[in-house]
Amino acid sequence: MSRERELLPVGTARETCSFVWRTLAADRTPAAATALTFILAGVAGLVPPWVLGTIADDILAGRNTLLVSALLIVGAAVASSLLGGVSVAMLARVGEPALAGLREEVLNRALHLPAGRLERTTTGDLLSRLSDDVRTVSEGLRDVVPVIANAAVAIVFTVAGVLALDWRLGLAMLSAAPVYLLALRWYLPRSGPFYREQRIAQGERAEALLTGVNGAPTARAFGIGAALFQRVEETSNRATTVSVTVYRLMLRFLNRNNLAEVTGLSAVLGVGFLLVRDGATTVGAVTAAALYLLRLFTPVSGLLFTFDRFQAVGAALSRLVGIAQLPTGASDAAPDARPGEVVLSGIGHEYVPGKPVLSDVNVRIAAGERVALVGATGAGKTTLGAIAAGLLRPTLGKVLVGAGPCDPADSAARSGMFMIAQESHALAGTVRDLLTLARPEATDEDVRRALAVTFADRWVAALPEGLDTSIGDEGHQLTAQQIQHLALARIVLGDPWFVVMDEATAEAGSAGARTLEKAAAAAMEGRTALVVAHRLTQARLADSILVMHNGAVAEEGTHEELLALGGRYTELWEAWSGSRVG
Repeated sequence: MSRERELLPVGTARETCSFVWRTLAADRTPAAATALTFILAGVAGLVPPWVLGTIADDILAGRNTLLVSALLIVGAAVASSLLGGVSVAMLARVGEPALAGLREEVLNRALHLPAGRLERTTTGDLLSRLSDDVRTVSEGLRDVVPVIANAAVAIVFTVAGVLALDWRLGLAMLSAAPVYLLALRWYLPRSGPFYREQRIAQGERAEALLTGVNGAPTARAFGIGAALFQRVEETSNRATTVSVTVYRLMLRFLNRNNLAEVTGLSAVLGVGFLLVRDGATTVGAVTAAALYLLRLFTPVSGLLFTFDRFQAVGAALSRLVGIAQLPTGASDAAPDARPGEVVLSGIGHEYVPGKPVLSDVNVRIAAGERVALVGATGAGKTTLGAIAAGLLRPTLGKVLVGAGPCDPADSAARSGMFMIAQESHALAGTVRDLLTLARPEATDEDVRRALAVTFADRWVAALPEGLDTSIGDEGHQLTAQQIQHLALARIVLGDPWFVVMDEATAEAGSAGARTLEKAAAAAMEGRTALVVAHRLTQARLADSILVMHNGAVAEEGTHEELLALGGRYTELWEAWSGSRVG
């Protein structure tokens, strides 16, 4: 039975608008300058239709003003073009830093999510937000927002200009507005859910692709490649179906807007004919009004053609804001960095409801004490270690660390607690970057001292560029043993008071096991420690040993005491050492 997956939250319309407003308010001067350039570009765009209208009246009156009129039209066109370019550049100046800040905030919130919450979240949902959604918003800033801003300015100023020219022609032009509004009223309630569904479908597709690529070796080994391929095909088909539905909806919307254009132009020409016939206005005024309306077709069409993308931008932005609204996990109170007692009381945990992994586990680790967890695979050791480290909230029971409870959502309260997992991880960067994750302000002397304490200084110095050696997929390839060795040095550099080691020396082969075990012992010196022991030589050196079996503590005591019992620990030791006890 698979664990239930939860999508990360999505920001509401109010939260998303609030974020946009805060962004604009934080950088008022560039935002105001951007708005002003859009307005000036819109005003410049009003000049050509007005001049063409005056030309019609001048010709009828026998006046020759073509040269002056042509100069005005050319000047207005140049000004409008220049101002339009400046407005787009200034919009990028305001929007791109804000988007970069939002992306950093989203990543920061994601990194501070409790481990349990991350495990319930699909990888595709998180990655699609940090990649697809960010790209959608970035492209929207460049391609969509300028179109919408220009269209809004053009519509407002054009309507105002025609009303000022002749209010009756203005009212005739506004006859198209109800048709537009009815089309929007039909479109908006139907399109919004589809755009949200489209983003979710793309996240599911990304999850299926990632699962298929990452699990390809396993799929080939177990012959389940066809099932993974079918999952990718199903999610891709669903994403395609939703996208096609959105496009069809958009086409129906555009058909309704064509009707609005016909209605408005017919009304202006009809009313204009009546007014000119009765001598109530001039041919030039009607010409200008008709040209103004025709001029609106382009921005309105641009607005409509980009409206689907605008909604996609809004949906993507709301998904980013949803993560940014998550609590940081920071506590206002200073973390208790002094060594204290760690108490796990009545701990029970279920990843899948009805299938307990831990049941009524009680552990007490005194300050400075080293406790080892041993047991067969699946006994619950790693889960108990994650709970003790404050990375996983138990289903039942409570965890007391130092002077108070340990909440996985409170990263400040866990700042004096480290957990080293069995899996090796090396982020792209230098060796120094990988080490100073534990203490960014550490000097090179601090880093070298930590390496020396854990016996890693010699091989690090032998790397091509020492601490400046680039590692990761495109850099120098470290072995799993070396990555774990650096993780142990990170403990010394970060100087936590409580350490959980989940089989931290398991990556070492026979030749490197002694070195890693010596490094682990040095890293734990003077600290409270809980060790998930893969090698029972580590358990032998612990102050106390807990033997896990089926999610519960079956035995507890020192190495000698447990051997004297002749129980499960004795069986494990005999299997490990290859010799019988007693």
